[in-house]
Amino acid sequence: MSILNLLFFLTPKATCTYLYDDFTMRQALEKMEQCGFSALPILTRNGQYRGTLTEGDLLWAVKNLCRDGLQTAEDHNIMEIAHRRDNEPVSVTADMKSLLLKASDQNFVPVVDDKNDFIGIVTRRAIMRYWLKTLEEETL
Repeated sequence: MSILNLLFFLTPKATCTYLYDDFTMRQALEKMEQCGFSALPILTRNGQYRGTLTEGDLLWAVKNLCRDGLQTAEDHNIMEIAHRRDNEPVSVTADMKSLLLKASDQNFVPVVDDKNDFIGIVTRRAIMRYWLKTLEEETL
């Protein structure tokens, strides 16, 4: 088997859906509803990775921060929201073992360069599809 590079699995930033760290809760809710993903990376406007926001994080934030109604979701920045767990990023130079270890615990793995600039994600689905295809080819 040849050595695999994580870039083979990368969904580049240009085709990713993400949130900016200056978004309000309402903007995050609308973006998640629109794209249909249950977790999204959070970036600075400069492109640095800041964490991951999940539907669960938003649900608890609505309960805890929007006591006067959902209208107040416009008054809260998403960085006020406690994150149950952030998806840990890997460096673009990470080896496959590191990528697989992260992907086993996260549905996507953010990929950053040496300046912590977000360059994309690797999804667990992309990795699994590759290995399923490889297994099918071996059985032919």
